[in-house]
Amino acid sequence: MARGTQHRKRRTGPNARKPAAAAVAAPRKQRPPEWQEQLFFQRLRVHAKWAFAFLAAIFALGFVFLGIGSGSNGITDALQNAFNFGSGGGGSSISSLEKKTEKNPLKAQAWRDLATAYETKQRTDDAIRALSQYVGLKPKDTAALAELANEYATQAQNAATQYQSSQQSVSAISLPGDVFGPAATSQLGKAYSSTSLKDPIAAAVQTQSSTQQSTAYSNYQTAQKNAEQTYVKLVKVTPNDANAQLQLGQAAQSAGDPLVAVAAFKKFLKLSPHDTYAPQVKAALKQLQAAKPAATSSSSGK
Repeated sequence: MARGTQHRKRRTGPNARKPAAAAVAAPRKQRPPEWQEQLFFQRLRVHAKWAFAFLAAIFALGFVFLGIGSGSNGITDALQNAFNFGSGGGGSSISSLEKKTEKNPLKAQAWRDLATAYETKQRTDDAIRALSQYVGLKPKDTAALAELANEYATQAQNAATQYQSSQQSVSAISLPGDVFGPAATSQLGKAYSSTSLKDPIAAAVQTQSSTQQSTAYSNYQTAQKNAEQTYVKLVKVTPNDANAQLQLGQAAQSAGDPLVAVAAFKKFLKLSPHDTYAPQVKAALKQLQAAKPAATSSSSGK
């Protein structure tokens, strides 16, 4: 047989070996959407997993050690405590300054530092106490005198605010008899107006508010008088200071002392006749001088 048949294509038999199946390609990892690639933490998670894990650990430690989410300010508190360490306004530093004044009560600078710390915390009454001690040791310190007078003015303003609040509380309270009681002119109304017939709780609240109101007014008058006396000390040290004379006049006017106010306003106009406050001072001086005869006659009638 001719060998040409050897070159003929072999037929695949039933037992013929099948060709190897093509390797199944692994599914390609789907790329995240383009908008996620723009997110900072998404890019860290995909491209820099170690950095993402590091930041996650930092946040976890922040929640545990810095108190984030537990009602405190967390990192803010930690930074403030770090930068405010040893500052004059902190609570612990105020305690240390108080101890210094206790150990050295005649050291003026200790009282001055304590007053500054109190002022930083807006503790007006304590600042007045410390400044008064300092001024007693340094009576010619004009800056401290002016500062003390300003603290007294702040104290007076606080008392005025308390007075207004107490006044509003008194006016807001209505006793049952005021609404449902009989007419005040009737016999029953006169009997009902007796304290024993009123609601004891409402009457007690009204009495307490009235007491607070009178206390606040007394504190206001005392603070204004203290401010006036402090400015008197200031003008003795600086008699030619027009601003000190103006402040003394205003404080005396608020304290109900027209004689001192008139003298201070006159001195102010003499020292600074063209000051921007001169027209207002002249108007106040005119009112004080007009009211002075009436005040003198009323006092003489007593």
